[in-house]
Amino acid sequence: MTRHGKNCTAGAVYTYHEKKKDTAASGYGTQSVRLGKDAIKDFDCCCLSLQPCRDPVVTEDGYLYEREAILEYILHQKTDIAKKMKAYEKQKRALKSEDRLESCSEEREKVEKFKKREGSIVSKPINPFITVSPSGSVASAASSSSASATGESSSFSSSTSSSSLPSFWIPSLTPEAKPTLLKKPSKTVLCPMSGQPLKMSELITVSFTPLDSSLDRVALLTRQDRYVCAVTKDTLGNSVPCAVLRPSGAVVTVECVEKLIRKDMTDPVSGHKLKEKDIIVLQRGGTGFCGSGVALCAKEARPVMQA
Repeated sequence: MTRHGKNCTAGAVYTYHEKKKDTAASGYGTQSVRLGKDAIKDFDCCCLSLQPCRDPVVTEDGYLYEREAILEYILHQKTDIAKKMKAYEKQKRALKSEDRLESCSEEREKVEKFKKREGSIVSKPINPFITVSPSGSVASAASSSSASATGESSSFSSSTSSSSLPSFWIPSLTPEAKPTLLKKPSKTVLCPMSGQPLKMSELITVSFTPLDSSLDRVALLTRQDRYVCAVTKDTLGNSVPCAVLRPSGAVVTVECVEKLIRKDMTDPVSGHKLKEKDIIVLQRGGTGFCGSGVALCAKEARPVMQA
């Protein structure tokens, strides 16, 4: 066996290759792998359905969606928010009724304490060394003190028994889980990709320029190159940064924006004047190469083996 063999077991150093190989075989430790092009969606595919868009719309953050898919998502989120709000209002009413009952019980306890305090007031002076029992018999102070001591001991024992930990084996002493309090839900619908607020009125219609009109009989999914830049006619893909012009919805390359459109800030398709916010950079997937500028590393967190 050679000196630098990967499977050499005679070395005194636990090499990095041996560590990675043992980690993969043991089932412990975080595994990471670089994704290929087959695991990345194309630039013209919907972020929800992952299929080529027939009626594409784009958000202000540059995420592309099928109009039907994103509208269905927004309606589903609004329905879910309405259900959560209804449950929150129900919980709010229940808590308010409980607080009202607790306040009534506290007032009742105050009234009873006041009655007991008023009933214990006597107008005649009494002998502190003689106590009169309810039956009329006279008892000494020593007997009353012993009775009070026994009463205190019994109350102390009852309090200690009540403050002991509940038993998990006796049904009457088993602790009960309190219901989790619901938080007030937000009424804002968020974008599923960026997490920013999303409205139907902010969706921008996108119009791609097809590669060739004679290829309409070929399915979109089977084409490798489907669209071109509306100005330069360059083929669009994941390796080509693209941008959407808000007034016309045309898709052009970022190179075209930098070299041609930014000179006079005019939409070459519709002729409208452009602002900086009207140029929306389209979010694209990776290409499988390191130079794409997209993080394509997938990780799987697994438990760590401890010695």
